[in-house]
Amino acid sequence: MTDIDDYMTDLGRRARRASRAMARASTAAKNAALDAVANAIERERAALKDANARDLARARDKGYDAAFIDRLTLSDKAMNTMIEGLRQVAGLADPIGEISGLKYRPSGIQVGQMRVPLGVIGIIYESRPNVTIDAAALCLKSGNATILRGGSEALECNTVLAKLIGEGLETAGLPQDAVQVVSTADRAAVGKLITMTEYVDVIVPRGGKGLIARLMEEARVPMIKHLDGICHVYVDDRANMAKALNVCDNAKTHRYGTCNTMETLLVARSIASEALPVLAKAFHAKDVELRVDAAARAVLEKANFDGPLVDATEADWSTEYLAPILSIKLVNDLDEAIDHINTYSSNHTDAIVTEDHDRAMRFLREVDSASVMVNASTRFADGFEFGLGAEIGISNDKLHARGPVGLDGLTSLKYVVLGHGEVRT
Repeated sequence: MTDIDDYMTDLGRRARRASRAMARASTAAKNAALDAVANAIERERAALKDANARDLARARDKGYDAAFIDRLTLSDKAMNTMIEGLRQVAGLADPIGEISGLKYRPSGIQVGQMRVPLGVIGIIYESRPNVTIDAAALCLKSGNATILRGGSEALECNTVLAKLIGEGLETAGLPQDAVQVVSTADRAAVGKLITMTEYVDVIVPRGGKGLIARLMEEARVPMIKHLDGICHVYVDDRANMAKALNVCDNAKTHRYGTCNTMETLLVARSIASEALPVLAKAFHAKDVELRVDAAARAVLEKANFDGPLVDATEADWSTEYLAPILSIKLVNDLDEAIDHINTYSSNHTDAIVTEDHDRAMRFLREVDSASVMVNASTRFADGFEFGLGAEIGISNDKLHARGPVGLDGLTSLKYVVLGHGEVRT
């Protein structure tokens, strides 16, 4: 334990020192580092695939499930996305040093706010190796230093990525300590990282409920986090059925193991006999288990739906499945849909399918979630899709950052005063 304490303390000291250099780094230098990392990933595709293959083999030997293996896999598409994300972040406006809201006061001074880095960000995540790049890119561009603690299951891949990130920083003349990857799988390293208030300014956890619940209990450093992704789609009685089918199918079946996947489908009772059999058939074709309330079961049985149905329990409405399972409930109207969502949602992402503008606007105003959508799949709740280049995580908290956390979410504001020799009287 003493060795872990010493090791993590050393990482913290080096990160704090690097954060001061990053806070004054030029936009050109930060962009050069990002471009260099993108080029290095392109060059080392084969090495990354080999490292990922070793990680995957070890994970399969340990019996991890399909959703976990999916998150761990670094496919060609995933590498392309990492490279594109790095280049998109390089192309984004640099928020650091931006002064906004300057106003003259009666005393003659001008008061405004300047955007500044948070400092040192600790990021704790599990199986996704792409998080290493997303996190490094956003922290780098926003002028922060970061300590990355990936899961032991991605150790081979993360080791290669850490080397490539260090290469990119060195190429741009920036301190390699600005991005440090924890090299030990010892859980004590996490315990130390989340309590190092003298070196770490914020923790961002990306992982399962067990990890985040532990951090919520033990952390002394403030966190940007979400615990669950219980996402809903409500099909209104004024929905376009073709849109509803496309949105609901994508929201559930595009990927099962993500936090922005739909877990509960709400359908207006007045159109259920028309809409529900079509939707259920599409899900059944993709082997999605349907957990239905009594009203939905009655509609489907009357329509001679030939797939299996499971009776939904109270627990289903508050369950994040991360699997091919979907709970379905009929609701009387928009009011009941909003009430259900605000009762059971994890405040992550919820959507409505409707052609009624007033109802859409009510849904946007009244659903208390970090991302709220009209006629679009919940799967769009993602920093890359929102134009942030990448994301360091998604927050369903209400303070500081909410929704996908990009560059602005990794900064703070300080007041600045411009004067001409004024004194207070």
